Amino acid sequence: MRIGKQDAPYTAISTSDAATITVRGRDLCSELIGKIDFADYFFLMLMGRDPDPNQRFFVNALLVAIAEHGLVPSVQAARMTLAAAPEALQGAVAAGLLGSGSVVLGSAEAAGYFLHELVEASGRRPAKDAAFERVSQMKASKAPIPGFGHPQHAGGDPRANVLLALAKERGLDGPYIRMLGVVAEVLPQALGRALPININGVIPAILLEIGFPVTAMKSISILARTAGLLAHLQEETERSIGFIMSNAAAEAITYDGPRAAR
Repeated sequence: MRIGKQDAPYTAISTSDAATITVRGRDLCSELIGKIDFADYFFLMLMGRDPDPNQRFFVNALLVAIAEHGLVPSVQAARMTLAAAPEALQGAVAAGLLGSGSVVLGSAEAAGYFLHELVEASGRRPAKDAAFERVSQMKASKAPIPGFGHPQHAGGDPRANVLLALAKERGLDGPYIRMLGVVAEVLPQALGRALPININGVIPAILLEIGFPVTAMKSISILARTAGLLAHLQEETERSIGFIMSNAAAEAITYDGPRAAR
């Protein structure tokens, strides 16, 4: 049974034969191994070209910024999975990454589409008007504003503040970063309260500025958090807390369903 499009049987990423492995037109063994760092290699594989200095700088900065944030839900899921199945490191990593959704970690993707939509709209009308109308619509539908607010960093996400300062320092001031500021400016009136820009707002703003497609907004977060998960899982093999977290969760929740008849 044929499902989906069947008329484009091509890939431009990699091929191999008995003697060579080619990645984006480069010989892996003679041109890449030992001659390119991993962030540049990731950029090459994803985008099909070498990064320029600003792209290289910000890919590295974003990977560092988002890789680790303590015992967040994805880390807890991964560590509890490894405690239950210590032979399945890959399963534990997968358990952590599966939670990269619209609330935790994956919200960079939602924020990227949000900013992209507003920048497109601002080509036809003033940016403030476009942002105010969209935020008002989201308030009416009780939708969260992606890229703004943080339950822990209510006074401002320190990672976002550093990245915005670096963007300013390096002259990265295009339509997406400007739109991020416009949204922050209209929030008090359109939403009824101010919200700080968070890391998942800055990540897509910077990625869009340096040429990433909007469809790739989640890629940096997933790649970076994989490194963080692997660090936690290595620690889990040495000092396991997976079952401690599981037991703490069970003790923290009170059963309020019906009681069995005795």
